[in-house]
Amino acid sequence: MFPKLLTLKWKKLKKFALLLVLLTTLTACSLDNDERENYTYSVLPIESYTVPESFKLGETYVIKLKYQKPTSCHIYQGIYYTKDLNKRTIAIQSAVKDNQVCSTEVPPVSEVSFNFMVTATGSYIFKFYKGKDANDKNLFEDVEIQVVP
Repeated sequence: MFPKLLTLKWKKLKKFALLLVLLTTLTACSLDNDERENYTYSVLPIESYTVPESFKLGETYVIKLKYQKPTSCHIYQGIYYTKDLNKRTIAIQSAVKDNQVCSTEVPPVSEVSFNFMVTATGSYIFKFYKGKDANDKNLFEDVEIQVVP
């Protein structure tokens, strides 16, 4: 019985040692890279938009946005979208890789869209980000769209 017990313990010890080596290997590898790419993020104004004149409850509508990237280095990161009751604030999110040489030519106007589902009655107010004024204050263009029966 004693040799059998010793064999079982030895097998468990080998499994434990193998598991320990595996864990050490996985945690010893660092994915950090000193030459990691850094980005600067910004919000871009909406040049123009396409919205319906009215909404119907329960329907889904495509809202189109056109925006201008300031440089060829700007990368589209998505639509900035917040909601507060019936108000929706919308802008374009972008990123620029740091230490990158950008073209002096302004890229063409880009277009994106998103689906908007009408879930409430009354009206919705869309606040489209238009940039900043001379005092660095955010500017918005407000559009009110009624929900009709």
